[in-house]
Amino acid sequence: MHSPSKGRRALVLGGGGSTGNAWLIGVVAGLFDAGLDVTGADLTIGTSAGSTAAVQFAGAPPAELYAQAVGTPPGAPRRTPPNRPVTSHLDRFRAIIAASTDAADMRRRMGAAALELEAASDGSWPAQWRSTVATRLPVPSWPERTVAITAVDASTGEPIVFDRTSGVDVVDAVAASCSSSLPFPIGDARYIDGGYRRNENADLAAGYERVLVLSPFGGRTMHPASWGMQLSAQVDELRAGGSSVETVFPTAADEHVFGADAMNPSLRPEAARAGHRLGTALAGPLGAFWR
Repeated sequence: MHSPSKGRRALVLGGGGSTGNAWLIGVVAGLFDAGLDVTGADLTIGTSAGSTAAVQFAGAPPAELYAQAVGTPPGAPRRTPPNRPVTSHLDRFRAIIAASTDAADMRRRMGAAALELEAASDGSWPAQWRSTVATRLPVPSWPERTVAITAVDASTGEPIVFDRTSGVDVVDAVAASCSSSLPFPIGDARYIDGGYRRNENADLAAGYERVLVLSPFGGRTMHPASWGMQLSAQVDELRAGGSSVETVFPTAADEHVFGADAMNPSLRPEAARAGHRLGTALAGPLGAFWR
């Protein structure tokens, strides 16, 4: 075992759709209100909905973000790729996993499927999606603190990590990380959801002394365990490298707002409140670990 050397604290924000983003905001706001501020981490890793949260936390106080999340009006219109219901997307994802030999093959197949959808689309979605993402971010520039945003190259299946040194606009990076169906273009490249690398991508925090992982999907994965995509495998890797790791999952009573309902904005207030309750309760136990 070697000692971590990259930094003291890393915050990992996993994917989880619209409700996952609200839950992440709720947890961090609950921790903050109870006296524990985790937004000053030396490194924040954001994947999909977590990438949005990572940039949001760097640009606005947790209380402000929480107020916005719980104020989401019931029945607010969905802003997802056209004609791609969550259930059909999950069915397509499961079929691709079943046909894949390993994680790299799965990523290539997911990229190819996304590019096929792009070819059949009218080409209007990227601009619409970028505009939607931009409205969610408090500031349209990269934070001064270190934020890493994950994505996958749709053409090659290669994992990508964007940060402020990548030469990519932060709005584009977040839009790419959240593109689970259609690919998002940046220059000549096309990108899909960073969750196709690993849903939390906590392993990117290797070398940090303390790693706090917030996972809206509770560390679960639809991939075969042998692929090592699950959060428990990531945590084992971090601990083997000398990091101390704590994970935070939704309670069993709140899991219904995720999964097939993860893109339903009318559930954001409920998800945010659930996260806030949990964050408030965990501030004490996590305080000694984080500080």
